[in-house]
Amino acid sequence: MEEGSFREDLYYRLNVFPIYIPPLRERKDDIPLLVRHFIQKYSAKIGKQIEVEVPPQVMDSLQSYHWPGNVRELENVIEHAVIISRGSQLELGHWLPRKDAPSPKSTVTTLAEIERAHIINVLERTHWRVSGKQGAAEILGLKPQTLFSRMKKLGIKRKHKIYDIS
Repeated sequence: MEEGSFREDLYYRLNVFPIYIPPLRERKDDIPLLVRHFIQKYSAKIGKQIEVEVPPQVMDSLQSYHWPGNVRELENVIEHAVIISRGSQLELGHWLPRKDAPSPKSTVTTLAEIERAHIINVLERTHWRVSGKQGAAEILGLKPQTLFSRMKKLGIKRKHKIYDIS
């Protein structure tokens, strides 16, 4: 528009029609095409001969990654890979998480899970006595009714012991 090669009124007319492009993590089939494009782009720029056909294990790693940074992140990873590759095969280095590494989500515990485990631990130490002297509520610094409410909210119920009389 500043150069005068694009009409300002046309820009505003086109701006009315939004175009939605799904994130890269929802377009896994686009990754091989983008990888090939970025390999060609950065191989030529750097002056290296990198094969456009990527080894299957490298492509699997690229397609299994979540890509929170979308196409820009993929481009940066490929540029870095082209730079560090010693031969004609693309080498990723240590930029992507390994498949066998535990996901961060599985190791993170929610506050509710921590609270639930702590309350159960205290209840077991008090033999499930909620109120009274040295009851779970007193140890936790809560009123008994508050502890009952939290137990209900967190789904904490005492399992009755069954004695075998054989």
